[in-house]
Amino acid sequence: MQDIFQLAYWIPLLPLLGSLLNGLGRRYMSRSMAGWIGSLSVLGSFVLSVLVFLHVKSGHSEVIHYFDFIKVGTLTIPFSFQLDALSSLFLLIITGVGFLIHVYSTAYMHEEDPDQFARYFSYLNLFVFSMLLLVLGSNYVILFIGWEGVGLCSYLLIGYWFKNPAYTAAANKAFIMNRIGDLAFLVALFWIITKSGVVGFQDFFSFVQQHQFTERFTATDITVITLLFFIGATGKSAQLPLYTWLPDAMAGPTPVSALIHAATMVTAGIYLIARSNFLYSLAPHTLHLISWVGLLTALLAASIALAQNDIKKVLAYSTVSQLGFMFLALGTGAYAAAVFHVMTHAFFKALLFLGSGSVIHAMGGEQDIRKMGGLSTKLRITYFTFLIGCIAIAGIPPFSGFFSKDAILLSVFLHSPLQYGLALFAALLTAFYMFRLLFLTFAGQFRGTEEQKHHLHESPWAMTLPLLVLAVLSVIGGWVGIPEVLLPNAEPLIQFLSPVIPVVPHAVSHETEYILMATSTVLVLLMVLAAWWRYRHYQPGVSTSPFTRLLENKWYVDEIYDKLIVQPLSWMAAWLRSVAEAKVIDGFVNGVGRAVQYSARQLRFVQSGQVGLYVLLMVLSMAVMLFIQFFIRK
Repeated sequence: MQDIFQLAYWIPLLPLLGSLLNGLGRRYMSRSMAGWIGSLSVLGSFVLSVLVFLHVKSGHSEVIHYFDFIKVGTLTIPFSFQLDALSSLFLLIITGVGFLIHVYSTAYMHEEDPDQFARYFSYLNLFVFSMLLLVLGSNYVILFIGWEGVGLCSYLLIGYWFKNPAYTAAANKAFIMNRIGDLAFLVALFWIITKSGVVGFQDFFSFVQQHQFTERFTATDITVITLLFFIGATGKSAQLPLYTWLPDAMAGPTPVSALIHAATMVTAGIYLIARSNFLYSLAPHTLHLISWVGLLTALLAASIALAQNDIKKVLAYSTVSQLGFMFLALGTGAYAAAVFHVMTHAFFKALLFLGSGSVIHAMGGEQDIRKMGGLSTKLRITYFTFLIGCIAIAGIPPFSGFFSKDAILLSVFLHSPLQYGLALFAALLTAFYMFRLLFLTFAGQFRGTEEQKHHLHESPWAMTLPLLVLAVLSVIGGWVGIPEVLLPNAEPLIQFLSPVIPVVPHAVSHETEYILMATSTVLVLLMVLAAWWRYRHYQPGVSTSPFTRLLENKWYVDEIYDKLIVQPLSWMAAWLRSVAEAKVIDGFVNGVGRAVQYSARQLRFVQSGQVGLYVLLMVLSMAVMLFIQFFIRK
């Protein structure tokens, strides 16, 4: 156990090797071989992550230095890993949920050609490698390498079926919108290097503690760096205004949606801010902004999810909303509560996405919930596990989502009663739209075609087994963060994270906590009942409500972006191409060419072969040189 830290490099290396084997050998291996290589490589990382977690839990943490990645003058950027409570917890989430998604994919993608099947697993392994590098890096440069890696892999996976133009457009949208946040991250990184000359987390935090609020590192520096990091996080973790790429990411295969939306890419922004909690604690204005952006994102996305009819789109906007809750927690200084919700969300959201994949698999590719219904009798395991996921995300005790969402709501209540009221409303919307999804999909009468009804069947074990495991985690996963009011001397997760994220005691009575828990639980149950009453005898029809159509069209945010940003930029590009490029740039380049041609045509007459002319030119040249020498230089 003492040497497990020295083997930590194998955690990201195994998925990288799996990616290379599947990628380079994809034309020569069968589906089963590609699936085994992809899945076992992540399983190996999970086993090592468990060992690292146990070692960290016993009280050890360390920065493992491998080599100097960049060394220029006084600037040294090491390639090193930081193994502590925060990174070890994320390792378990990424590799554990990632392994289940790999196993699920072996059955879900079985109709792909063998070489395309191997290509898919190569991308999936590379995605896991990038995310592991992101959370393991001990400095912002290594974190940024992983950050860019998951952005690239998301592009490859969202556009996996690249022959479909709509899917490639969705991949391009995700890649381009993430570049906005990535630029802000890069500027923050340069700012840190310029000011401190170090990039390691521990080194930089020590520098800030020593020089904070002095001329060398002012309050403005702290605010600017934290704001730039937050902008980077809004892109990667899909917050206002850079959230619109994430629902379109549903173009990728369903297991990809589970991987991106549950355990990996979208949690990168939360990890960045949680890792930099020391900086953000010194920037109250940035935290205030984060809390409001997170709250507005949660409300906006939850309202849109109320009227979506694509099973994956409902879950996509649910992810955006839940990420908003996490940022709301970060903005109120409850970093541990945000990380806690990252963990529980990974369980129940991966369960819900994989459950939706099982439904789509049974329906022959159909994703419109208006054409489903009555599936509970045909897909019993899928229905049972999907129900558990809905209960968990709604925040009904004693399921995992209750404890993490309660921790967030408590921190918001102490921070701002107004924000608490709005956050509670967003939580109630979550319960309503999730059970709307459940009832429209599994309850009532089947509304699909006779052919679909004839082919309805439960998914194979490779798909149902991950559902059962995630269902168990969705039930018990929140127990590691049971608040002290329910179990004295509890909250082991908060204590585990305390070396990285300081514990902030709650100045609130137990009676108040009980009232808050009971209030949210009763209201959530009422919303579940309202969803059942509204959709128990659902019949598809045309919506006539203007507000419903507004929600169905996602508040027309994409259309607004198109009118205000995309079309003006396209018009400007067309104008620059027709005017600036054709008349200015091309005109200058062509003008130089014509000038050379003209001067050559005129100068060729000097070469006449007449000696007298040559003597005259020589004398004139000497006269000019003498004139310059004695009159101008003088």
